[in-house]
Amino acid sequence: MNIIASSTSRPIARALTAEEKHEIDHEMTLYPDKRAVGLEALKIVQKHQGWVSDESLMGVADYLGMSAHELDGVATFFNLIFRRPVGRNVILFCDSVSCWIMGCDRIKEHISNRLGIDYGQTTADGEYTLLPVPCLGDCDRAPVMLMDGEQHRNLTAEKIDQLFAQRALNKEASESK
Repeated sequence: MNIIASSTSRPIARALTAEEKHEIDHEMTLYPDKRAVGLEALKIVQKHQGWVSDESLMGVADYLGMSAHELDGVATFFNLIFRRPVGRNVILFCDSVSCWIMGCDRIKEHISNRLGIDYGQTTADGEYTLLPVPCLGDCDRAPVMLMDGEQHRNLTAEKIDQLFAQRALNKEASESK
């Protein structure tokens, strides 16, 4: 359901958890107006829930005393607020002019073939989501991508294969503990 498109039925706001409220309350001490905390509150909910559902957005809007439309505008403007479920590992792949000149299309195709997904999709096991971003600000090291907060530069097919192989090893090691 899209809050903006739905005029006949409003989703029921999800009650924020005590931990989410505590973190949002802390953020409110840093701003002169609690409505200015909207983006930080959405980040907090996403940290705890994995993404921001319509119901969570409504809960944050109610808690901050602002309209859902207003908060949805913040959420959709900031491309790191996920309004749909995403995988455990989100790959933000730069498709800027600099990355394009340096061959990002071939690298993106390699990632898509390896994972079996395209932009906006999540692997069947829920492990990876691939999303395009207009710029990661690392043009001199293009092509680049950001995965779970870690920037990967000067990408090649070989580097991609090494990265996924290392992640698979790390996952196996953590599961065997």
